[in-house]
Amino acid sequence: MEIKIYSTPTCPYCRMAKEYIASQGFFYQEINVSNNQPALEEMMKLSGQMGVPTIIINGQVTVGFDKNRIDTLLGLTT
Repeated sequence: MEIKIYSTPTCPYCRMAKEYIASQGFFYQEINVSNNQPALEEMMKLSGQMGVPTIIINGQVTVGFDKNRIDTLLGLTT
């Protein structure tokens, strides 16, 4: 499973999303967009927004810490 989290160091929802995904046993690639203009532009192209966290799970985009959506994308819901 491929998981990318576009985040900033000061974003509390980014921290919550990273902690939650890790607590479920998943590994992710963190991309800090606060000082990386190409990554910020990539995130905006993928999500159409500037909001963080922007989370990509197997090609599916979600913006913000939406636990229910994250669970669905991770296959944790029945």
